[in-house]
Amino acid sequence: MEKLSQQEEEAIQAVWQYGEGFIKNFLELINEPKPPYTTLASTIKNLERKGFVSSEKLGNSYRYKAAIKEEEYKKRFMSGFVSDYFENSYKDLVTFFAKEKRSALWS
Repeated sequence: MEKLSQQEEEAIQAVWQYGEGFIKNFLELINEPKPPYTTLASTIKNLERKGFVSSEKLGNSYRYKAAIKEEEYKKRFMSGFVSDYFENSYKDLVTFFAKEKRSALWS
């Protein structure tokens, strides 16, 4: 699965949160500083091109919805993360964070 940029992550989070909607609906959910409408529209189009959202033309507008569930994205993202950084070992991942938490407690 293709890694999303921070801007794309923020946009897909808004889509998941809102459900089916229009760019203006998603823009309302994005934290300040909000991107310009046209920037968000381009980001949503990129997500559509990548297969993360789908659209339906309604008059002069498009209504968008997620094409992939949030849980599925998280599962694929974590698999790639564990594979890339922890040689496919969830045990190594847990050990890493356990050590980090322990060192934070002693700092």
